[in-house]
Amino acid sequence: MNVGVYNVKDYAAVGDGQTDNTKAFESAWSAACAVEGTATIVIPEGAYLLGPTIFKGPCKGKMVMQVKGQLLASTHLEAYTQNWLDFQYINGLVISGGGIFHGQGASAWPYNQCPKTRKCKLLPANLVFSFVTNATISSISSIDSKLFHMQIFESRDITLDSIRISAPGDSPNTDGIHIADSTNIQVSNSVIGTGDDCISIGPGCTNLTISNVLCGPGHGISIGSLGKNANEKDVSGLTVRKCTFTGTTNGLRIKTWPSSPSRLMATGFVFEDIIMNNVYNPIIIDQNYCPYANCPEKDPSLVKIKDIKFRNITGTSASPEAIKLVCSKAVPCEGVELNDISLKCNGDDEQAKNMTSTCVHVYGSSNGNVKPDSCI
Repeated sequence: MNVGVYNVKDYAAVGDGQTDNTKAFESAWSAACAVEGTATIVIPEGAYLLGPTIFKGPCKGKMVMQVKGQLLASTHLEAYTQNWLDFQYINGLVISGGGIFHGQGASAWPYNQCPKTRKCKLLPANLVFSFVTNATISSISSIDSKLFHMQIFESRDITLDSIRISAPGDSPNTDGIHIADSTNIQVSNSVIGTGDDCISIGPGCTNLTISNVLCGPGHGISIGSLGKNANEKDVSGLTVRKCTFTGTTNGLRIKTWPSSPSRLMATGFVFEDIIMNNVYNPIIIDQNYCPYANCPEKDPSLVKIKDIKFRNITGTSASPEAIKLVCSKAVPCEGVELNDISLKCNGDDEQAKNMTSTCVHVYGSSNGNVKPDSCI
C-alpha cells in the first residue's frame, strides 16, 4: 500500500544548487515519517544544497527515499556538529533512484589533521546509518565526502547494492563504506575508488558479505583497525568474494593495534575468488598497526586472529612481498589457510625472482598451488 508521495519541492525545496534546503527536507521527512504504510520522499532532478540533517525515526511505516537529483553538502564547516546526513532509529528504509550525494569535500580536506595526530576533530561523513534495520540502499552515488562516504553503526539487515563511491586517491580518511557493531550487512555490485579503505570493518561486526566490488584507488578492504579502544567486541563471519582490486595500497588486510586495552577475537573470515591488479600489499595481516610517526606502544596486540581462509587469489603485486602475515607474539594467528594463490610481481625481473611471503607468529596450512611460496 503506497499511501503517499512527498515531493521535497512541495515543501519549498529549490534545486538551484544555492538555496539552503535543510528545512524543506526536514519538513518532508516529518510528514512522511508520521504516516502508516509506505511513504515515498521524492527528490526530483536538480541540485539541492543541504546543511547537516538528521532523518530520525522511529517512523510509523516504511520509508522510501527516491533520489533523482543531486544533493550538495554545505561547505560551511562551522555548521556541522558531526555528520552531513544522519539516518537514525529506522526500521524499513529504502534509498535509491540513481541520484548523487556530493560532499564537496575538497573544501574541507586541508583541515583534516587526523592523519598526523590522534587528537583531531573529525570532519563530517556523507551518509550515516545508526540503529537502522531492514534497509536497502541501491543505485546511488557518493562523491567527494569530507570524511567517510557511508558509515553503518549498530544496525542490522542492510543491503547495499550498485553503489558508486568516488573521491581522489589522495583525499584523507575518505573510507568508502565503514561498518561497525552491525550484523547481516551485504555489499554487492559496487564500484569504490577513494583515498582510504574502500570498505573498512570495525569491531562488533558479524555476518558480513562483500561480493562483486571493484576497489581502486584506495587502501583495499580492511578489517580494523581493531584493539585501539577498551570494550571493543569481536568480529566474526566475514565473506569477501569475486572482488577486484586495482592499484590499491592493500588488497585484503587485517590490522590490529599493539598494546590493546582489551582482548578480542577476529575469526571466521573467507576471502575467495579475488583478482589483484598491481596491488602493493595483496594479502596482509598487520598486528603492529600504528599510522603515526611516534608510536610508543611496545606490548604485543591482544586481538586473536583465527580461522582465516585465502582461496583462489590471482593477479599482480606491486611489491615482491605479496603475502605478509605479521601476527602477535602474545596471541599468534591460528587456522590461517593459503589455498590456490598465484601472485606475480609487476616489477622488473630481479623483483619477480625475489617474490616472497612473510609469516611471523602464524599457524595454519597451505593447499594447492601457492605463489609466492607459502611461509606457513
